[in-house]
Amino acid sequence: MRKVGSRAEDLVQRVLTRVGLSHSESRIAADAQTYWASAGSASWKANSHWRDAHVFDDGDLWHEIGKRHLDMFERGARAVGFDRPLGRVVEWGCGGGANAVHFAPKAREFVGVDVVPETLAECARQVAARGGTPFTPVLAEVAHPERVVAEIGTCDLFLCFYLFELIPTPEYGERLLRIASRVLAPGGLALIQVKYHEGDFWSRPRRRGYRTSVAGMTTYSVPEFWQLVADSGLRPEGVTLVPENELDRRYAYFLVSKGERP
Repeated sequence: MRKVGSRAEDLVQRVLTRVGLSHSESRIAADAQTYWASAGSASWKANSHWRDAHVFDDGDLWHEIGKRHLDMFERGARAVGFDRPLGRVVEWGCGGGANAVHFAPKAREFVGVDVVPETLAECARQVAARGGTPFTPVLAEVAHPERVVAEIGTCDLFLCFYLFELIPTPEYGERLLRIASRVLAPGGLALIQVKYHEGDFWSRPRRRGYRTSVAGMTTYSVPEFWQLVADSGLRPEGVTLVPENELDRRYAYFLVSKGERP
């Protein structure tokens, strides 16, 4: 019954968007900030990818997710000839540390960006349990992500997994890509995951009702996001499609580079 109710709610919200009653980006950003500030529920932990969330009860999926992402990055890095040491790694939307525990040991410093203090603390605990890589937490606001750019500094690798589907609008994604362009050092790489759509009613951006479908808010067509990356001052190097995994469907991973300065 819960799935039926969720599907019905999704239908209502999408129909309202279709007839021109979408919410503004600022309204959705405020709803998102409220949702993520409401820490502690089972669904919230699952969406934040904490290790003890119910979605990770079976098997070792929490560790497997980060390992897959590290393997994907290393394959991409070899393909484009990226072989320099990872000094600083930034993960925008670090969540409960599923990726950080795999990438941090490869880095001199790991910077975790999130909008929830509790989640930053959890990520720091998980990184500390895996070794001595210094962890720097950066607390951002959904409505004003640009305010933390100076605090982040520069990095050699920018990561963003399972976050672009949670952002308020597709246009907001360009703001995050421009942040990535600003913080990446020349020659640096980024690995950014989005949900892709194929133009159908059920998978296009929802643009309203954030708290009833946080993971279904924002999607892109693959060519659309490729162009958005290029328009943001970065260079798309390749894309890997994952039509379905244990968490959801229609994932696209973009390997992105920051060109060397002349």
